[in-house]
Amino acid sequence: MPALGDIKIADFTWVVSGPLCTRYLADFGAQVVHVETSRHIDPARTIPPYKDNQPGINRGGYFHNWNCNKLGITLNLGHPKGVEVARRLISWADVVAENFSPGVMDRLGIGYEAIRKFKPDVIMLSLSSKGAAGPYSDLPAVGMHLAALSGFVHIAGWPDRDPVLPFGAYTDSIAGRFGAIALLAAIDYRHRTGQGQYIDLSQYEAAIQFLVPPLLDFEVNQRVLGRSGNRLSFAAPHGAFRCRGEDRWCAIAVSSDAEWEALCDVMGRPAWTKEDRFGSLWGRKAHEEELERRIEAWTVNMDAEEVMRVLQEAGVPAAVVATAEGLHSDPQLQSRQHYRKLEHGEIGLSTYDSMGSSLSKSPAELHKAAHMLGEDNYEVYTQLLGMPDDEFVSLLEEGVFD
Repeated sequence: MPALGDIKIADFTWVVSGPLCTRYLADFGAQVVHVETSRHIDPARTIPPYKDNQPGINRGGYFHNWNCNKLGITLNLGHPKGVEVARRLISWADVVAENFSPGVMDRLGIGYEAIRKFKPDVIMLSLSSKGAAGPYSDLPAVGMHLAALSGFVHIAGWPDRDPVLPFGAYTDSIAGRFGAIALLAAIDYRHRTGQGQYIDLSQYEAAIQFLVPPLLDFEVNQRVLGRSGNRLSFAAPHGAFRCRGEDRWCAIAVSSDAEWEALCDVMGRPAWTKEDRFGSLWGRKAHEEELERRIEAWTVNMDAEEVMRVLQEAGVPAAVVATAEGLHSDPQLQSRQHYRKLEHGEIGLSTYDSMGSSLSKSPAELHKAAHMLGEDNYEVYTQLLGMPDDEFVSLLEEGVFD
């Protein structure tokens, strides 16, 4: 049996943080039922890229990657009977996950306190933007707002330019992983004690964990971290350098004298590298713009892969700035079978990321493509929940499964 093969999850999450969280558990065998509604579809379904560049609610690449290995149902929680069906699903589950705004599940009658009355050992995870309480908890937000609020935007970009938004829903990517860890801890606790619990996870606070060094620097030294582009106080050169070809780059980072000497050797020790001003880190930092121009005059005549190879062989940290195409052809990722193919009902073979880690005794497995909207309604309602066919048809006609 997979590591989490005995765990059942009622997944009321959407967009990024929640689906990402529950996918981790699904990959290790948990049976996850992802609840949606056709009346207000998951926005992730509408985010490109789409397979074959053809838009469609079942064709979005992001939704696919965050929701494989799950069963997918539609359920209209705005219908009184829909809430009753939700309670039946929750009674079946060990874990309930949601990432609505605080209070939504309570107003529906399926908040933690209400659930405990008929499911005392339930584990419930709420992945709200700023937690269930506090002066900002009711303010709606998405990932880019939280990236700004938690401080990432202030430090991203160049010192003489406006702040830059990190790509995508950055804080969702952090919170989803924190949520998975929190659920594993709660599952372990229930195995040992028989008791469930409520997990109130703030995406805002989870993201701040990634900014501990500048927060500590301010606490101790009253120093505020600003924008510095690609530069780093203890390394020079430290940046991405243009290489031969269209939009081709290689990142190079030199943080020791030994690495600097090795870089000079690889470049053939041109005369400028022997100047005293480049002989120390502080000298290179003081003349960093010129240093970068001179290094790029060398890299621009070479392929990015060649720059990476010769520098790595000399002990200098360097890496190609990969494109999506480059990642899919990367020999390291191919050798570890990072990308997996699964057959989807509408788009055919679809590509998914694997976990990135391989457990020798209980490996993650990808076995089911992301669900089309409402794809597993009949299986879940009649087989998992034991709903008679006549009741299923009646509720379907009443719009409960919209």
